[in-house]
Amino acid sequence: MLFRSFFGPVLAVILPYLLFEFLRMNRSLDLLFVLPRGHFYVVSSVALLGIIIAITVGMAGSRLRNIQVTLLSLAFLSLAAVFAIHGLSTPDFLLHATHLPSVAAQGSILLATIWLWLSSFTTDHPWIEFLARKQRHLLPVWTLFLVGSGIVSMLHPHLVDPIDLESLLVNWLASLTILILNAITVYRYYQSYQYSRFPLQLSIVYSSGWLITSQLIMQLGESWRVSWWIYHFLLLASMIVMIVGLYRQYALKQSLAGALRALFTTDPIERITNSISPSVKALIEATENKDRYTAGHNFRVALYALRLGEELKLRPEQLRAVAQGTIIHDIGKINIPDSILGKPGKLTAAERATIEKHPLLGYEMCKNLGFMKDELSIIRSHHEKWDGSGYPDRLRGEQIPLMARIVAVADVYDALTSHRAYRSAWTHDEAAAFLLKNAGTHFDRSCVDAWIRVCERDPSVYRYPATMINEDTTIATVSAEDRIRHV
Repeated sequence: MLFRSFFGPVLAVILPYLLFEFLRMNRSLDLLFVLPRGHFYVVSSVALLGIIIAITVGMAGSRLRNIQVTLLSLAFLSLAAVFAIHGLSTPDFLLHATHLPSVAAQGSILLATIWLWLSSFTTDHPWIEFLARKQRHLLPVWTLFLVGSGIVSMLHPHLVDPIDLESLLVNWLASLTILILNAITVYRYYQSYQYSRFPLQLSIVYSSGWLITSQLIMQLGESWRVSWWIYHFLLLASMIVMIVGLYRQYALKQSLAGALRALFTTDPIERITNSISPSVKALIEATENKDRYTAGHNFRVALYALRLGEELKLRPEQLRAVAQGTIIHDIGKINIPDSILGKPGKLTAAERATIEKHPLLGYEMCKNLGFMKDELSIIRSHHEKWDGSGYPDRLRGEQIPLMARIVAVADVYDALTSHRAYRSAWTHDEAAAFLLKNAGTHFDRSCVDAWIRVCERDPSVYRYPATMINEDTTIATVSAEDRIRHV
């Protein structure tokens, strides 16, 4: 469809600007509409609603363990909050004519642009890693900053007088910054969208494009003209399309009762399915379509890794990272040729080299989707070995992230105890003996000991997944089974 192709965003940017120029050149059509009251109510009401939604989405971002969602929340929180000041400071309504409306309008676009630009970075970028470590505090601190700044500016509007928007240097510097950063954001997100087809990415492409058009109209337009009003509606559209994209991508489609049940369930499979976000489920479905064995394997490994993580006393947020990272730890295999992935016999050296690329392929894919550092470490490093002979980075010992060491044990255990076309499944005792034999060379000994310990104490830890999850298991069938169990 047109709006999903590259021409859709291009037209969305160009057509409003062409309309603006058409009106500017036809003064008989570009009438003056001096409507302070309408401006006040429309802009303020919609912007304040956007603030509420932005805060809600930001809280969801923390729960979803996705720094990209948090940064996007900060982007349209900034857009909505500062644009609300633009509405509240409408001349001769709450305040006399001041410099504040112009500064607030410019500031709303600039702040939103900066946060959007930051959200387009991959999650292994040093700036994003720093922000991810502060994720829990970003939303409340930035909200307090915006609220405080808004109150001060409304009480003392003269404080913004030194910001000379009539200066060509200031005006063009702000405009170039907004245009360049939004162009980078559009490019990065559209590149990601072409690969993943996630609705949120397309929403951001449109939103950033409209910020570019809004800035041009704001800079060139004449206040209260019909053409001037266009940028107000573009800013509101930019905010709305981001909200719609976030909802479509991350909204949990379950009842309040289901959400509460997820907190206390003891069913291991339900714990996995309730801990993953819709975007992760989309990746699981992509894996299932590529290789049905990998789908069932990922579910079982996630169940094993979660119990092993509990035995090692991981914190709740770490367990959530284990669940989300493990369930897609082999996502890179969707880029491996079917002839290699499904080969029943021994792989050649060249084929082995190809399949060993899957951790890096998965890592490169997921770091563009806002996955946090812990999940990315599982995807990238679950084939590293304690003695440094693994891949892709030849890490050794405690250089290997703990969660990747946990998944390495669960991954190999499941591979050994699963039926494959070229061999029969090993028994639990045979697989446990292999893990013990290779502890300290292939595996972290503390992880192996913890796995043996938990299995001896509760055999259902390894029996239940092997019974319930097979090659015909998909995310859809598991979710359906969960619903049936609770009817």
